[in-house]
Amino acid sequence: MELAGRNVVVTGAGRGIGEALARAFHDRGANVVVADLEGAGAVADSMERAVGVHADVSTEAGNRALVDAARNAVGPIDLFFANAGVGIGAGVLETPESDWELAFAVNVHAHRWAAKYLLPEWIERGEGYFCSTASAAGLLAQIGSGPYTLTKRAAVAFAEYVAITYGDAGVKVTCLCPQGVNTQMLHAGDDALPGGNVVKAAGDVLEPEQVADDVIAAIEAEHFFVLPHPEVADYMALKATDPERWIGGMRKLQRRVAGA
Repeated sequence: MELAGRNVVVTGAGRGIGEALARAFHDRGANVVVADLEGAGAVADSMERAVGVHADVSTEAGNRALVDAARNAVGPIDLFFANAGVGIGAGVLETPESDWELAFAVNVHAHRWAAKYLLPEWIERGEGYFCSTASAAGLLAQIGSGPYTLTKRAAVAFAEYVAITYGDAGVKVTCLCPQGVNTQMLHAGDDALPGGNVVKAAGDVLEPEQVADDVIAAIEAEHFFVLPHPEVADYMALKATDPERWIGGMRKLQRRVAGA
């Protein structure tokens, strides 16, 4: 997709990866709707063709309101980036139901709710672009957090479903799956994202701007996966060809983390 002149929405864009994405889209000539619970206005005010929208994507009503507000602000939406996410929860036995519900609402259902209000127009136009931020955890696993592992896996599955089901109608899909990125979520500590220190030790911790550059390249080439950490593809291959070895290795890593 050529981004110049396009109308783009980015959720979770008040900071971190979302802010970097919003700025990268703007730099390529797009009109950007910066959406978040906090910080959206300040980010938008620093760009020429941007508008900030307060958005709570943890509910269907919040997603519908965001889509409506974005259309009112910039016109038909060409690309929607479901980037907002939460990293909460620990094991199955320890995690309260409220954390499971919030994780699924923001990390999965928000993607589905947004698509529900975007797809009819895109199908009628024969063109639209749905992007989402999942995680390498969605392709592999997140040691220490059941909710993060399950919801990010579901986010990848939803992106694949949309690409398969609506691709012939002109809908393009890109799914971002990074490992460690220098954001508040990564550095919030293991109370916020159990196993966050494992992520930091597993490979390079990239800056959000580096990730945004990879995303832009993928969208311009209309590629499905964005893997800013290329070793993730190798891990996926090992997991597919030798799952027992993969699971055994992850167990060893978990024991090492537990003993640290």
